[in-house]
Amino acid sequence: MKRIETDVIIIGGGATGCGTLRDLALRGIKAVLIEKNDIASGTTGRNHGLLHSGARYAVNDLESAMECIAENRILKKIARHCIEDTGGLFVTLPEDDPGYHQKLVEHCRYARIDCEEISIGKALRIEPNLNPAALSALRVPDGTIDPFRLVSSNVLDAQERGARIFTHTFVTAVIQEGSRVTGVRCHDTGTREDFEVYGQVVINASGVWGQRICALAGVELKMFPSKGAMVIIDYRINNVVVNRCRVPSDGDIIVPGDTVSLIGTTSKKIDYSQIEELSIDDSEIEVLLADGEKLIPNISRTRVLRAYSGVRPLIAVSGDVDGREISRGIVLIDHAARDGVEGFITIAGGKLMTYRLMAQMTTDLACKKLDSSRKCSTHREPLPGSELKSMPGKHIKFFSGIPQSVVGSTLYRHGERVRQILSLSKRNYALICECEMVCEGEVEYAIRHLNVKDLVDLRRRTRIGMGPCQGELCSYRAAGLFARLNVATSAESNGMLVDFLEERWKGMKPILWGDGLREAEFTHWIYQGLFGLGDVNLPGEEESL
Repeated sequence: MKRIETDVIIIGGGATGCGTLRDLALRGIKAVLIEKNDIASGTTGRNHGLLHSGARYAVNDLESAMECIAENRILKKIARHCIEDTGGLFVTLPEDDPGYHQKLVEHCRYARIDCEEISIGKALRIEPNLNPAALSALRVPDGTIDPFRLVSSNVLDAQERGARIFTHTFVTAVIQEGSRVTGVRCHDTGTREDFEVYGQVVINASGVWGQRICALAGVELKMFPSKGAMVIIDYRINNVVVNRCRVPSDGDIIVPGDTVSLIGTTSKKIDYSQIEELSIDDSEIEVLLADGEKLIPNISRTRVLRAYSGVRPLIAVSGDVDGREISRGIVLIDHAARDGVEGFITIAGGKLMTYRLMAQMTTDLACKKLDSSRKCSTHREPLPGSELKSMPGKHIKFFSGIPQSVVGSTLYRHGERVRQILSLSKRNYALICECEMVCEGEVEYAIRHLNVKDLVDLRRRTRIGMGPCQGELCSYRAAGLFARLNVATSAESNGMLVDFLEERWKGMKPILWGDGLREAEFTHWIYQGLFGLGDVNLPGEEESL
C-alpha cells in the first residue's frame, strides 16, 4: 500500500480545513488534506454567503459578534476578490417588537460594530425594493462572500507553497500506535486506490462529520445537527443585505449573491442519521417565501430557482433545545488532554466568517505539538487573486479585444489571476455559460489548476450552472471541454453530465411549480428528447443489445 509521510494531516475540505492547510503552509509545515467529496461541498458551500458584521449575534452571543466583526475587517483586506462590500440593513416591520431596535444598537456598540440609525427614506434610497411600511432601519457593515471562491483560493495558495490535497477520498481508518494517532488510511474513489498517510498530528476539521472521524479514533464527540434551508431567486432583487430587526428566526435575511438573491434561513433539529440525505419540506419553503416577501415585496413577482439546505456543525448541549439556542462559538479539542489520545485535534463549531480564526487557533495548537514557534500570518497575507487592489479599468484595457463583460466577470471571480486565464485567442474567451459569463479559458484554468475532477466541482469554481438556466444551456458545452482537453473520455464526460444534471435536479425538485416547472420540462426536452442522454451507455454500464 502506498505510504505518504508529512507533518500534519487534515481531514475535511471545508473552509476551516482548507484555511488550516494554508496556515500550515505559510508557516513552512508540511501538510496533507483529505476530503471525501470536493472542497466546500459540505456545510461551507451550503450557506447564504453572508459576510457577517456580527450584528445578527450581537444581542444573544456577544463573543461571536466580536469575532465576526474582527474577521470581517481582515477578510476585506486579504480576500477582496471573494467579497462584495454591499453593506447591510436591519429593518423593523410593523409586526416586530420596536424595542429590539434599540437593544441591537446598544449591543453593537458593546461589540464595536458600526451601527448607524437611518431614516426609512434613506433606507429606501439605499435599497429601493425594501418594504416601504418598515418602521425603522439600521445600517451595518454586512457584505457577501463567495465560499467556493474563498476555499479554492486558500487551497491554491497552500498548494503553491507545497501542501498536498486529495479530494474524492475517504478516510477509512485512523491509524494508532498505543494511545497516539499516527496517520490515516484512505480510499480514492476515482482511482480506487487505497493508501496511507502518516504524520505527527491529525486534525479533524470535518464539521458535522467529525463525530464519525472521532469514532474511528475511539473517542466520543456528540454533534447537534441543525438543518438550515434556503431558497434562491432567479435574479438579484436587492443590492444590499437586508435583515429583519428581531430575534433571529426563519426567513429573516435576504442576501444578494452574484446574479441571484438568497432567502434564509430555517433552523430545524434533525437526527444524526439524516446528515447525508437532507430533504426540504414544503413548509420550510413557504415560510421563507412568505417572510422574505415581508422584507422585499418584489419576491412575489420572481421565479424561485432552487432550494437547498446545510447542516450546522454545532456541538450538542444537554437538553432538547432548538439549534438557534446553541452558540456558534468555536470548539477546539485537544484529545490528548480530554481523552488521553495524543496527536489528535478536533476543530468544530464556529461559522464561515470565523474560518481563518479557527484555522489559526488549530494551527497554533498543532505547532505547539510539533515544537514549532512559527507565527500566523494569514491575517495579513492576501489570498491568490487579491495580491493587489483590483483595478478593473486597467485589466479591461490590458485585454482590449475581449468583450468587457467577459473580462469583468473573470476578474470578479479570480481577481489578479485573470492574467493567467484570459488570452486574445477567440477560443479562449468563447462563452460556455451566458448566465454567469464563464468563458472557455476560465474552464480550462479551473480544470488545470483548481482541483476540478468533474462538472460538479467545476460549478463550485466558476458558477457554471448557478445562474437562471441552472445548467440548461451550458452543462453540455462544459462536459465537452473535459473530453477536448483530454482529461476525460467521451463516455466519462457523458457520465459527468448525467451526475451534474442530477445534482441540479435535487435543488429544483422542491420548487417545481409555475415557471420553475416549465424550465425543468424544457431542460428535460433538451437532454432527453433532443440529445437522448438517458439512452447513452455510461462508464460501467453494459452495452445495450
